Amino acid sequence: MSPRSSVAETRRTRQRIVDRSLVVASLYGLDGLTIGRLATDLGMSKAGVLGHFGTKESLQLAVVDAAAELFTRKVLNQVADDVPPGLPRLQAWCDAWVSYLARDVLPGGCLLTAAAAEFDGRSGPVRDAIAGMNDLWQRDLRLQIRHAITAGELQPDTDADQLVYEMAGIMLALNHFLQLQRDRSAPARARRALHRLWEGVKVPVRNGD
Repeated sequence: MSPRSSVAETRRTRQRIVDRSLVVASLYGLDGLTIGRLATDLGMSKAGVLGHFGTKESLQLAVVDAAAELFTRKVLNQVADDVPPGLPRLQAWCDAWVSYLARDVLPGGCLLTAAAAEFDGRSGPVRDAIAGMNDLWQRDLRLQIRHAITAGELQPDTDADQLVYEMAGIMLALNHFLQLQRDRSAPARARRALHRLWEGVKVPVRNGD
């Protein structure tokens, strides 16, 4: 085997491990991501799995990165580039967010949401990585809120932090009702909650506009 083929095969194997780890972690949590389970699932030795990452923590960090990439593909990248910034893009992102949770892209639901609850009271690199992903997403949401305020779509005194807080609360409730309650009406309820949220901060349309 040539060195180039060897490198390509190593990358493919590593990706197989990460892909399977996403599924396992969505069901059993990042702590439930055991080398033995992965080795059995993938038909590999424990040493073969561990050799690609070195430590369980490195594997967990790779899975967090993969979950963030999946979220980006299924939520942010689902919104066309020609959707205007501000309220239209914010609403489109939230609609894609609801759809992402409702479609069970991963069998255990949104991994980042579950991992946030799993690691929120801890310290260390995995918790920091999850918090960092969350901070970046909230930053993007606040940016669209500020665009909407500047464009006159949202009221000038709109509290961006409060709005992001309430949006996140709706999505956490959606994930809870979908995963724990098995309530398939939850996405429709989430969309109604978001609609009421927008209506409470939108600039009223004047007669004749």
